[in-house]
Amino acid sequence: MSCWRLAQAKRYIDAGGIVAYPTEAVYGLGCDPLDAAAAMRLLEIKHRPLELGMILIGARLDHLAPYIGDMDRKALDRCLRTWPGPHTWLVPASAMVPPWIRGAHATVAVRVTAHPVAAALCKAVGGTIVSTSANVHGAPPARSAWQVRLRLGDAVDFVVGGATGRERRPTAIREALTGRTIRAA
Repeated sequence: MSCWRLAQAKRYIDAGGIVAYPTEAVYGLGCDPLDAAAAMRLLEIKHRPLELGMILIGARLDHLAPYIGDMDRKALDRCLRTWPGPHTWLVPASAMVPPWIRGAHATVAVRVTAHPVAAALCKAVGGTIVSTSANVHGAPPARSAWQVRLRLGDAVDFVVGGATGRERRPTAIREALTGRTIRAA
């Protein structure tokens, strides 16, 4: 991954843009999670209902920590045993999680990514980014930069190229407090 491409992606995210990038299984769409206009534009691109919420990723736990509310050690250990890696957890949302990220939930979906490009992008922006699949809601997610451009066109401001990981399906989503699976991988 070139430093130039990461610097470009960071510039777009900092300016309120939408960036596509490879993740563990599919291409993701990302933006600054605290930028309401960018997040609403991303939801519009995907035709995704606000109530569903969106996933946040970071390269390290400390990237996600400001978004995670109070939870017991057992729940945190469930998450830590799978990170970094292709495991998304629903955790109690802290007060700083905006409604466009949380949706209609008291939780927020978070993942410490092990994908080298996604992790490098998080490091380049200095923390957390939105990570929702690069597709129109309900359609198959893009698995390449070419598919992102073909399916979403100029709606995406910048595409960070690279191969997706080995996962065949988007990441599993589980509840940290109970361990219950919400979406199987």
